Amino acid sequence: MSRWRWRGRTADAGLALAVGLVAVVGLVVQTGGIGTGAEWAALAVVLVSSGALYLRRRFPVPVGLVALAGVTAYGALLQQPGLIMLVFVVALYTVVDEGHVAVAIGLGLASVVSFAIADGYDRETSNGATFLHAGWLVAVIVGVTRNRRAYLAEARARALASEQRVEEESRRRATEERLRIAREVHDVLGHHLSLINVQASAALHRPDPERSEQALTAIKQASKETLRELRTTLGVLRQDGEAPTAPAPGLARVDDLVAVAGASGLRVRTELGEDRHLPAEVDLAAYRIVQEALTNVTRHSAASSAVVRVRSAPDEGDVLVEIEDDGTRTPGEPGNGILGMAERARALGGSLETGPRPGGGFRVSARLPVPDAGPVGSASGEPA
Repeated sequence: MSRWRWRGRTADAGLALAVGLVAVVGLVVQTGGIGTGAEWAALAVVLVSSGALYLRRRFPVPVGLVALAGVTAYGALLQQPGLIMLVFVVALYTVVDEGHVAVAIGLGLASVVSFAIADGYDRETSNGATFLHAGWLVAVIVGVTRNRRAYLAEARARALASEQRVEEESRRRATEERLRIAREVHDVLGHHLSLINVQASAALHRPDPERSEQALTAIKQASKETLRELRTTLGVLRQDGEAPTAPAPGLARVDDLVAVAGASGLRVRTELGEDRHLPAEVDLAAYRIVQEALTNVTRHSAASSAVVRVRSAPDEGDVLVEIEDDGTRTPGEPGNGILGMAERARALGGSLETGPRPGGGFRVSARLPVPDAGPVGSASGEPA
C-alpha cells in the first residue's frame, strides 16, 4: 500500500478525532454535564457521526447521510442544535468535493430544516443557529464547487498541454526520421551512382578491352552494393518492427570504400585507429562521412590521392574523422553531401569543418562524441 494512501488515512483519522472532540466538548458545555439518558444518547450520536468521517473519502454520500441523521437525532434529543454541525459541514464538504453536488444540496436543505426545528423548540433561547448553519452550508457548497470547477479546468488544460507536447514530440521524431532516411538514401545513391558514372565515362572514352572490363566489373560491384544498402536503409520503413535485411555499415568496411575509390584511379591512404567497439550510430556516421567525402573527391576535385584518418581526439573520447585530398579544383557552394555530413555530426552532438588546405586540396574534419569512450591508439595503413 502506498505511502500517500497511509497519509490520507492518517489525516482522515486525525480530522475525525479533532471534529469529534470539539463536538463532545460543545455537548458538555451546552448541557452543563452529561447526566440524563438523552444527553448520553446525544454523546453516542456525536461519537458515531464523527467516527464515520474516517470513511468520508471512500463513502462520501453514506457518510453524509450518517452526519445528517446525527444532526437530526441530536436536535431531537436535546431540543436544540449544537457543535455537531461541524461534523455535518465536514461531511458535506467531502460530498461536494467528490462531485456529488446535487446530493450535497439535498443534504444541506434537509439539515437546515432539522436545525430550524431544533432551534425553534424554545423561542426564548433560540440563538439563530439555523441562520449560521445555513450560511456555512452555502459557503461550503459554493466555495467547494467553484474550487472543484477550477481544478477540473486546470486538469483539462494540463491534459491538453500534455497531449500537444506528445503530438509535437511525435512530429519532431517523424521529421528527424525522414531526414535521417533522406541522408541515408542520398549517401547510398550519391556514392555508388557517382562511381558508376565515373567508370562508365572511363569505359566510353577509353575503348580498351582490358580497362572496359575493369570498369564493367566495378560498375557491377557498385550496383550490387547499392541494392544491398538500399535494402538495409529502407528496411527501417517496414512495419511490425521487422529487422533490416543486413546490418548497417561501419568503419570496419572503410577498406571497401577505399577499394571502390581506387577503381576510379584515386590513390587512398588510410590511417586508422585501433579497433574498438563504437555505438552503432557513431560507427555509421563515421562511415557515411568517409563515404561522402571520397565521393566528392572522385567527382569534383580532380585529385590523384587522398588520405583517410580515424583517431581519438587528444585527452578526449571523441572520434576524429579526417579526409584530405590533393585536388586542384576550387570547390563551389556546399551541396547536399556536405550538409548531410554536417547534420550527421550535429545529430550526435559533434561538429564538421570543411575547407581548402593551405598547400592545396580540400579537407573534411568531423568530431563525433563517443559516450564512455576509452583511449584509442593509431596505426598507419599502406596505400590502397
